Amino acid sequence: MDVMEAITGRHSIRKYSSRPIEEEKLNLVLEAARLAPSSANGQNWHFIVVRDKEKLRKLKEAADGQTAVGEAPCALIACGTQNRVMDCGQPTNTVDCSIAMAYMILEAYTLGLGTCWLGHFYADKVKQALQIPDDVSVIAFTPIGYPAEAAVVRPRKEIKEIVSYDIY
Repeated sequence: MDVMEAITGRHSIRKYSSRPIEEEKLNLVLEAARLAPSSANGQNWHFIVVRDKEKLRKLKEAADGQTAVGEAPCALIACGTQNRVMDCGQPTNTVDCSIAMAYMILEAYTLGLGTCWLGHFYADKVKQALQIPDDVSVIAFTPIGYPAEAAVVRPRKEIKEIVSYDIY
């Protein structure tokens, strides 16, 4: 599978089987994050793999009860460890961890795993559940596991709606 096949084939999974993820596959997903680009190659990130059922239950609460979180056998949390604002005005934590999470979810898809990038969660509750230090930011969060059903494919805008050349 090439990168474009992974990009076009990957969709959010919201229902997971209880089948555990093989250690080799999980390590490949984490390796994808390790190899992701970061601002000034700072690699100011930390990734938490959550498999403990009680911690997953707390993460489900932190995600406002989203069932996929409690159902998946695992969750991945991307944390920014040292924030600064780049010259372009963007925070490194958000940009770097988002790139790493994107790499992880694409690698997961190539391995037959499903993910669902969560935007609705309470970072303070995630920090409390996982004992994340105050000076570390929770940036991205996804359940990960084997899909229990096919993904719902949502429509995408046409390229002409989102791209311009030379000017806005």
